[in-house]
Amino acid sequence: MEMKRLLSRHRKNWMELDGLLQIFDRHPGKVDAGHISRLTRLYRSASSHLSLLQSRYPHDELTLYLNQLVSRAHHVLYKEQHNSGVQLSAFFGQYFIGLLTRRRTFIIAAALLFTVGAFSGFVSILMDGDNLGALLPSQIADNIDPSRTGEGLSGMSHSIVSSEIMTNNIRVAVLAFAAGITFGIYTVYILAFNGLMIGALAAVYWKAGETYLFWAYILPHGIIELTAIFIAGGAGLYMGYKMWVPGQYSWRLQLLQCAKESVQLLLGTIPLFVIAGVIEGYITPSGLSLAAKYAFALLTLFLLAAYYAYGTRRGRLAQAPSPLPGIVRPNA
Repeated sequence: MEMKRLLSRHRKNWMELDGLLQIFDRHPGKVDAGHISRLTRLYRSASSHLSLLQSRYPHDELTLYLNQLVSRAHHVLYKEQHNSGVQLSAFFGQYFIGLLTRRRTFIIAAALLFTVGAFSGFVSILMDGDNLGALLPSQIADNIDPSRTGEGLSGMSHSIVSSEIMTNNIRVAVLAFAAGITFGIYTVYILAFNGLMIGALAAVYWKAGETYLFWAYILPHGIIELTAIFIAGGAGLYMGYKMWVPGQYSWRLQLLQCAKESVQLLLGTIPLFVIAGVIEGYITPSGLSLAAKYAFALLTLFLLAAYYAYGTRRGRLAQAPSPLPGIVRPNA
């Protein structure tokens, strides 16, 4: 009687699992992260059913069938979990967005620190232009001329410029992240100082009446670049926070856990820096009109928002209740 109830209640789920396994075997090119997530949940459910049957009806045909089904699922999952393409898809398609959502408080804090620095730099230059030398490195302060913006860029090797920019931006991000080990104090400085420089430059162009020109050369790559810096800075702030407030676990254990998440956040920014570097090397110095550069900047903002919305939606779908009865979902 108990076996009949088990069969009646979970048969559809076992059939769905079998169907998914056939997709993995016959049409591997059509497999996506959603299939893997669903297969994982069905596999765990079927494994619990198999455990029950093996303890009570070890020689029944249904037990043997379910044992074969679970074995096939285990083999497929083991293979897929070691597929680098699938791992990358799962990381950037869902997991990374989940990390951003969980640590958004620290990412927002990083953005605010940068903004405060930018505002301070802007006001300082407006009040006294001579402050420029104190706020910016001499090689930058001595060569700022709003009237000559864009000169000489057309003759530069874009591939070299793009590579140098990517390297520098990734260095800043790694530094902002690693500075979290100083209890987040140096991370605060890095974020505020970088904001200070942007604010000071913006003020110079404001006083020259070239604000529209300035942001046309900043925003196309800057939206993606600053987003990545805020994420890396947020990772450093989170690590610093956990050093101050370790919580219920030991300081060492908490530091290791938060460092793992922070490193994952940092790794997730690398594609953003690559994209920003390519844009800054090719689009920013191009002959596009200023209006076109602003339009391109809006496009990057839209794509970032769409990516975040897509990853968030996938995460919600993965955690949504199963439409079929009897599915045992893993803990979040």
